[in-house]
Amino acid sequence: MAIEGPQLPVGTQVVLRVAGPDDVGGTAQRGATGRISGVTADGRYDVRLVDGRSTTARRDQLSLRTAYQDEAIGVEAPDGDVLVRERTIYAAVVGSRAFGLDTDQSDTDTRGVYVAPTEAFWSLAKPPTHVDGPEPEWFSWEVERFCELALKANPNLLEVLHSPLVVSITPLGEELLELRAAFLSQLAYQTYSGYVLSQFKKLEADFRRDGAPKWKHVMHLIRLLLSARTLLTEGKLVVDVGDDRDRLLAVKAGALPWDEVERWRLALHEELDRALQKTVLPATPDVAKVDAWLRSVRRRSIDA
Repeated sequence: MAIEGPQLPVGTQVVLRVAGPDDVGGTAQRGATGRISGVTADGRYDVRLVDGRSTTARRDQLSLRTAYQDEAIGVEAPDGDVLVRERTIYAAVVGSRAFGLDTDQSDTDTRGVYVAPTEAFWSLAKPPTHVDGPEPEWFSWEVERFCELALKANPNLLEVLHSPLVVSITPLGEELLELRAAFLSQLAYQTYSGYVLSQFKKLEADFRRDGAPKWKHVMHLIRLLLSARTLLTEGKLVVDVGDDRDRLLAVKAGALPWDEVERWRLALHEELDRALQKTVLPATPDVAKVDAWLRSVRRRSIDA
């Protein structure tokens, strides 16, 4: 009989999930600990127990020792899909449709923020910090994780807050949107510019190897630089690409030579450097304001 899944190597510490006969006429009890000593002809594992006895067991009758201990003290965590369905405070469409770069083939990508019950954090099993789903192309963050990443000027999360295509919003979600300015800071220069720079190094390697990079990715990197330029110069995040749509779509289609795209990128980096010198954005975000709001959300969850 073939062993399904990765084979456990000799020496692996395991725990018996079920009782079974040992090699001296006795019984190896459920929960007994030992090490894998070999594999039988029919695909079972030989297990040498800590007291020197031996037994055999199928893979589904064994647990890795550390996994068994985790299972023994396991507490069921809150269901992420339920949290998203019942406790989402804000959701918006992002991606090409929000950027004004959508075509007939574009997906509808939705991103949301949910608030887990405060009491859930008192348990050994914490609520998830993010949930992929439950609907297709839908991804959500628990509000604390969302605030943490947005304060670090993560472009993806800032765009969620500034998307023109709001799917759903509650009073708490409206409060979150009122805090949008508190998340904006000069940290955006490092996150936007630094990310684009690192990604273009990889794309250049693709171009040298394959003769063409992933043009859709190139387009979105240029879009990030355009967005950062507006953010640093005007102090506001604009998601829609506006008049740059046609040129960006030309990049996506591979209609612009690589050298031209590279010149555009370098020019935008220079503009960002100049914009940083006179930006109206604060050096750091208003962490205290966001933290105070998050604390109030947790308190109100208890009261509710």
